[in-house]
Amino acid sequence: MSASVPSTMRYVDITKAGDPEVLQVRERPLPEIADGEVLIKVAGAGLNGADMTQRRGKYPMPPGASDIPGLEASGTVVAIGKGVSLLQEGDEVCALIKGGGYAEYVNVPAPQCMPIPHGISLADAGALPETFCTVWTNLLDRGQLKKGEIVLIQGGTSGIGYTAIQMAKFIGSTVLSTARTDEKCKAIQRFGADRAIKYTEEDFEEVAREFTGGYGVDVILDIVGGPYISKELDLLAHDGRLVFVNLRAGKVAEADFGNVHAKHLIVTGSRLRPRSVEEKGKICGALVNDIWPAFKTGNFKIEIFERFPFSEAHKAHALMETSEHIGKILLYPDN
Repeated sequence: MSASVPSTMRYVDITKAGDPEVLQVRERPLPEIADGEVLIKVAGAGLNGADMTQRRGKYPMPPGASDIPGLEASGTVVAIGKGVSLLQEGDEVCALIKGGGYAEYVNVPAPQCMPIPHGISLADAGALPETFCTVWTNLLDRGQLKKGEIVLIQGGTSGIGYTAIQMAKFIGSTVLSTARTDEKCKAIQRFGADRAIKYTEEDFEEVAREFTGGYGVDVILDIVGGPYISKELDLLAHDGRLVFVNLRAGKVAEADFGNVHAKHLIVTGSRLRPRSVEEKGKICGALVNDIWPAFKTGNFKIEIFERFPFSEAHKAHALMETSEHIGKILLYPDN
């Protein structure tokens, strides 16, 4: 470990379950790195919905996860654990982590580290791993979206949403996506969607049927659940796939599963956090090989709505809970 690395670090603590104001900057010893891990000096950490749930005390933490929030971070490698051969001190990386991103230092399994894509700053890259890994594994792996197919992406201005739009367009799919306001619909079109649906005034099922000439859609990426589920099963075309990333509007719904039987539908979903290091490493490797080069060609961009220092983490959480943001919100260590 470099002699310049301190023995303690500042981090954002969830002092108790509650509103954003419970977040406070405190100090503790640096995490110890295990075999196969590296220690990163954090430059940026992205916010995710799970952070809000964890802050409210409603997220069951997986074994071994840090109590410090933060599922993604970027920074510089400052220490190497035993058995790590592909990284070295001084490397700049972004990483998918089980927790601990809201801190000046975080320990990460080496397979979950990725280089910084072309044209992205070191700090801003902290807002890439969670959304890109989530979209790749759900939209392309489990959802099996292919060139020429039609996809509906619910919530197109979220971190998941704007990433999914770009990824779908990159592989050659037609994209419909929903948003709440005119401003957000314009953003969806800027991201590349072929049709933005203002769900506060339009019925996404009706719009999608009209847009596709009655065909429906091949894949739906859903972050809503609840009452959307029945309509989505109706909308899916034969051999369609409904993929859940989140279920914000409810986990229970009444739906006609005759659609699943008759149309040969697949209903699936997944979460990243509980997965093994090996599984996460494979996802990260796929991104580096298949997606990262497209940053250089301009097919992918990052959308940062606002950046906050750790000392203002409560403001970042409050902003995210308004749902007024477009893209990602980023935290970074105070100077």
